[in-house]
Amino acid sequence: VAACCAKTTIAPLDRVKILLQGQSPHYKHLGVFSTFTAVPKKEGILGLYKGNGAMMVRIFPYGAIQFMAFDKYKKLLSKRIGISGHIHRLMAGSMAGMTAVMCTYPLDVVRARLAFQVKGDHRYSGIVDVFRSIYRKEGAFGFYRGLTPTLIGMAPYAGLSFFTFGTLKSLGLKHLPEQLGRPSSDNPDVLILKTHVNLLCGGIAGAFAQTVSYPLDVARRRMQLGTVLPDSDKCGSLIKTLKYVHEKYGIKRGLYRGLSLNYIRCVPSQAMAFTTYEFMKQVLHLN
Repeated sequence: VAACCAKTTIAPLDRVKILLQGQSPHYKHLGVFSTFTAVPKKEGILGLYKGNGAMMVRIFPYGAIQFMAFDKYKKLLSKRIGISGHIHRLMAGSMAGMTAVMCTYPLDVVRARLAFQVKGDHRYSGIVDVFRSIYRKEGAFGFYRGLTPTLIGMAPYAGLSFFTFGTLKSLGLKHLPEQLGRPSSDNPDVLILKTHVNLLCGGIAGAFAQTVSYPLDVARRRMQLGTVLPDSDKCGSLIKTLKYVHEKYGIKRGLYRGLSLNYIRCVPSQAMAFTTYEFMKQVLHLN
């Protein structure tokens, strides 16, 4: 539920980011904000949500696996292996993110292909058609294009995201409990962060994690799009893709193209995800 709320909140920003990262011929001459206004004009307001259905199919199990795995890995590292303190959050977050990615990756590829389509230039009619087309043209390997940069990028992103949020949360409740905390609704003896503080900590965590891992995200998207891109033959591996994007488009307009949009999208996304997750734990009495 936390993951679905977070992704739906920033679905329009995600669509624009994919169009920019893949250098869509329909929008590649535009910047972030001009693309954001051009998409509704060309494809209607629902054009901003293209691919969101596939995203929901993917993100529900992805979010469930990631949050569950984080708690399991955290307990495993602290109780079984003896790793504690802030470092176990970093390791548990990285492992949880990679676990969730491996379990749901084909759905992420399908969603990227749908989101990259532009009205009047459709290759696929829906989720099932994308599955059939990828399997027919690219084989089973097509569903895992870009998995390597995704896993490499997910380790620092998920790790730093959980680490930063957990650290800010524990420091806030430790040093400023009255100003930042409030009693949990299901257990008055347990302090939790106030909602607006939760949102702020989640936003900071997302922004920090995205800055570190963004070039790998660009490489992942280009590899996922595969034969949809005219230069797909130059994006066969992680190193090859990063080198090609850097040489052809440079750092600012290539490896970090769409980063300003990513800051705008990742802050509300992570803020919503962590806040909803904490809320759902109280509702379900899981604290």
